[in-house]
Amino acid sequence: MVVAPGGGGNRNAKNMPIDGDGRDWSHGKCGCMSDCSTCLLATFVPCVIFGQNKHRYQHLHTKGVPHPDHGGCCSGACFGHGITSICGLSFLFQMSTRGHIRHRYNIKGGGCGDCCTSLWCQPCALVQESRELELEENSFSQRY
Repeated sequence: MVVAPGGGGNRNAKNMPIDGDGRDWSHGKCGCMSDCSTCLLATFVPCVIFGQNKHRYQHLHTKGVPHPDHGGCCSGACFGHGITSICGLSFLFQMSTRGHIRHRYNIKGGGCGDCCTSLWCQPCALVQESRELELEENSFSQRY
């Protein structure tokens, strides 16, 4: 297991190959149906999954351990995402969080890709981000 220095769990739980640019996502964007409940929530109430992902990421980043409530249910991030989705701008919040998650896990890509994915593939991107966080969170239960 590869445990990140300074806390945190295994940030490459599926042992994805890493090259000079980083690694690929552990799950593809089109693999969102493998987690049906998250996929349905991300499709019909994306603000909830966005809020959970953001809080799960922040908790892992600041505390080095998984969020005890799996990100909670509703939060300021959830409400902000919901309100901006009315104007069609929620992808901006999601793009930022996606970039932070990519950086944490040394995943290939950049801001332009994060923007396009968050804009045109929002539910699939939210599920992909959630599953990446879940791999690290699950690695904590595998410790001795």
